[in-house]
Formats: sequence, structure tokens, C-alpha cells
Amino acid sequence: MLYAILCYDSEDVVGAWSKEEDAAVMERLGAVQEKLSAQGRLGPVARLLPSTAATTVRKGREALVIDGPFAETKEQLLGFYVVDCDSLEAAIEVAQDLGRASGSAGAHEVRPLMLYRPGDIST
Repeated sequence: MLYAILCYDSEDVVGAWSKEEDAAVMERLGAVQEKLSAQGRLGPVARLLPSTAATTVRKGREALVIDGPFAETKEQLLGFYVVDCDSLEAAIEVAQDLGRASGSAGAHEVRPLMLYRPGDIST
């Protein structure tokens, strides 16, 4: 089963990291990614730009386009992983590994994933 692991944290905190702190976190996360990749369990991984770069399109009779994120929150969606796990418990273990590697507060939301159009998006 595929699981999306959504990474939430404070953009203010993460954005305040020095280049060295950020590189150290990315190195620790890279170790988790390499382990999952070697097991053939790692799918797409993305680090999102800050929510200030977001544009929201609200649904309705007429679309409303808004600069910025959908909602004001203390934690923002910073990125995500797609992992192949045999169970929810295994996906939670991956989320815990990622949490230890990132070393900050925040949360990792684990959610089963359904693919509607699987395929290579690079083509």
C-alpha cells in the first residue's frame, strides 16, 4: 500500500535555520531516504517552497484565485514523501524516522494513497 507522509512544521522556524543547519537536516533526511530507496519503497519526495509562494484557487460558481495559502495556521505543509509500506504501522515507523531526522517540532501526517493515474510524470 502506498502512503503519503505529509510534513508539517513552522515555516518561521525552518526558514530561520542557517545554511549549515538546513544542510545537516537534509543530510539526516537523506539517510532515511537512501534506506527506503534501497528497499524499493520510496516514491516521489518534494520540498515545497514557502506558503508565501502559494496561490489558492477556491472552488465555487466562479473560481476565486487568492495569493497565499488556503488557511492561517501555525504549521504549514512543507513537503511530502510517498512510501510503499505493508501496513499503517510500517508507515508510522517511517514517519517517526523522518521526525527524528528533521529534529524539529511539527508533525508528520500519514495517509493512505490512491493513485488515479499512475505513471511517470517526467515525460
